[in-house]
Amino acid sequence: MALVTFNFESQYLNNNHTVSVILPDKPRALTPAQFYGSGKKYKVLWLLHGTFGDHSDWVRKSNIELYACEKDLIVVMPSAMNSNYANWEHFSIGFNMYDYLTEELMPLIYGWFPASDKREDNFIAGLSMGGRGTCVYAFNHPEKFAAAAVLSATPQQIEGLEERQPSMYARQLAMAENRGGMEAFLASYENTWRIAEEKAHTGELPRLYFAIGKNDMLYASYQHFKKHAQEIGLDATFEEIDGFKHEWRFWDLAIQKALDFFGLDQMDAGNPF
Repeated sequence: MALVTFNFESQYLNNNHTVSVILPDKPRALTPAQFYGSGKKYKVLWLLHGTFGDHSDWVRKSNIELYACEKDLIVVMPSAMNSNYANWEHFSIGFNMYDYLTEELMPLIYGWFPASDKREDNFIAGLSMGGRGTCVYAFNHPEKFAAAAVLSATPQQIEGLEERQPSMYARQLAMAENRGGMEAFLASYENTWRIAEEKAHTGELPRLYFAIGKNDMLYASYQHFKKHAQEIGLDATFEEIDGFKHEWRFWDLAIQKALDFFGLDQMDAGNPF
């Protein structure tokens, strides 16, 4: 595959921003003119990193480049700082990560790269914080994604969270303060627990895959959401895997399972177009 590290000044993030993009390689049997002039549009995976990470995490710590090559897939990996993929209008001069992905990065990728903008050709996945971001985007913009994979994360119910996951509760309080208070947070796009309830029976959500290691520190929260999803009739696939914690060995395995869940076939080497 070809790996592009792309830096530009973002309107929504108000800073220079770096994105990594994996692009399909030219088959050796084709000339550059044949391949690059084919006009083919490729399927796209929007792949989100976790807390403390950046655009380079998935490339450095997993085999996503190999898997993308096998699937003839474009993979877009933005940097989100520790934003929880939310808008932080009052941070410095504004860092609006939620709007950035859909309103700026997607048009950029569709306009400047050979990427399909069709819903059926777009998928989103992420780990930990990126898994929560995946929920935010998939639940609020279901028209943009055919399927979503949430790895080592779930929507969070605020009620009782302080007892179930104290560290996550503290983080949610900060998110609520950013939205202008708990009431505003619960009514906002960030409260994916509520949105899951509202959209469970609408038929508009992407196909959903949740996966976690059974030794993960967030396993209890995962089980809590899984039970709730079954109660509200949310159509989703859940998978728990023995022997893994909150770690890259799990995420490397889980992203392979996610690509299979998305229905991405192995590239047909005999049919490069």
